[in-house]
Amino acid sequence: MAETVTIDGKQYLKRNPLGVLGLSLITIGIYFVVWYYKINKEIKQQENDETMSPMRSLMAMTFGWLIIVPPFLAMYNTSKHVQKMEERLDVRSPIEPILPIVIMLVFSLATGAYVQDHLNRAWDAAGAPAKAVPPPMGSASPA
Repeated sequence: MAETVTIDGKQYLKRNPLGVLGLSLITIGIYFVVWYYKINKEIKQQENDETMSPMRSLMAMTFGWLIIVPPFLAMYNTSKHVQKMEERLDVRSPIEPILPIVIMLVFSLATGAYVQDHLNRAWDAAGAPAKAVPPPMGSASPA
């Protein structure tokens, strides 16, 4: 169900977006909470961003529902981190951080599938071998 991708000696999981949705539904949201913590931890590790706190994001996502706003801010911030990673890796059509918020308003567990799809694109781009740049026209080739 999940494919392991090694980037700079560290392993990340490419999860099936529909699997994230299905397991979130089957477990009545428990898998969504686990998934959310894990992706924040993976993003923090990949981006080497010490300002990210997966536990703080998880707490906002779970207990923040008591005052309504924190889960939306947490998902927006996670989406912004995914967007920054996609832009750094030149992924075409990066995530729109506002879309997960709209999806959360309609069907909160489906947000995971959208975010995981974009995270998989970033893992693919980061794990792809560097593209060889052709030499400029007219330059002498080494013998």
